[in-house]
Amino acid sequence: MKVATNRAEAFAGRPDPAARAILVYGPDAGMVRERAERLARSVTDDISDPFRVAELSGAALKDKPARLADEAAAMSLTGGRRVVRVRDATDGLAELFGRFLEHPLGDALIVVEAAALEARSSLRKVFESADNAAALACYVESGAELKRFVVDALRELGRAATDDALEFLVSHLGSDRLVTRRELDKLILYVGADTRQVTLDHVMACIGDIAALAMDDMAFAAFDGNHENLIRALGRAGAEGISPVALLRAAQRHAQRLHLAAGLVAGGATPDIAMKSLRPPVFFRLLGQFRKQLQLWSPSQLAAQMERLVEAELRCKSTGLPADAVCGQALAEIALTARALARRSGARRA
Repeated sequence: MKVATNRAEAFAGRPDPAARAILVYGPDAGMVRERAERLARSVTDDISDPFRVAELSGAALKDKPARLADEAAAMSLTGGRRVVRVRDATDGLAELFGRFLEHPLGDALIVVEAAALEARSSLRKVFESADNAAALACYVESGAELKRFVVDALRELGRAATDDALEFLVSHLGSDRLVTRRELDKLILYVGADTRQVTLDHVMACIGDIAALAMDDMAFAAFDGNHENLIRALGRAGAEGISPVALLRAAQRHAQRLHLAAGLVAGGATPDIAMKSLRPPVFFRLLGQFRKQLQLWSPSQLAAQMERLVEAELRCKSTGLPADAVCGQALAEIALTARALARRSGARRA
């Protein structure tokens, strides 16, 4: 069965008893891990208990496919139902899981973790089509969805955030759920046990230098045409361990937001109204920079840059070329285009 995105969170805490095997997949690796652990805890509180929980890698199953049935049928020495966790699964295991679901052994819950899978993925199809299986997608949260998560997570920690602090958090977290949770935990330690309300000053002091800020700086520098700032931001991103693909996707998101706002301006809206329509809204300290980029780029020019970034991501994944070089070249080309547009605009005003 295919679990709807808006039901996935509840399903992870209380899975359908009919599901013998559950696939948890998606681009948010932290959410995949968190939901897989919640599924395992629906069977046993102690997911580190070797008698109740077996862990297998996708590669190990590929080498010895019989281990899936063996672990599923095994009895716990301490009693109770078992969990079999399979990490890093790929389409190469689709046939194995398909055979298992046709004739499942034992009563163990099989929890399978995978990275992002396309709609035509054979592994997804096996879990989505079987009555005794389920598939949960874990997409990167943003906008209202991420805001709700941050508010709920802070409430669980006994805190609330001011509006501007919440805006900053939503703008700079969300690429990975476990990273988001770690950053919020760090924030609570920073504000102290006696402080109930988290302010923007708290957030800026504690979370102001995380990887997301480096990606923001990179995207704004590229579309500003500021080559020096771009080089600096790329170096900072590298020091934070941010992958080239993540950088390209951050630039894509920035271009998409610019494109949406530029389209509204082209339709007669003022830049301020266009920026206020974006979700999440542009962080107030970046409003001036974003407004200048709106005046610099047209919708068609932004569409061309989005295409450039998508092509660069594909080259990173498929050509064998150094991903850092592919990413850097694409961003440098955007910066050069921005500088050319700025010169042209200056010449027209002159």
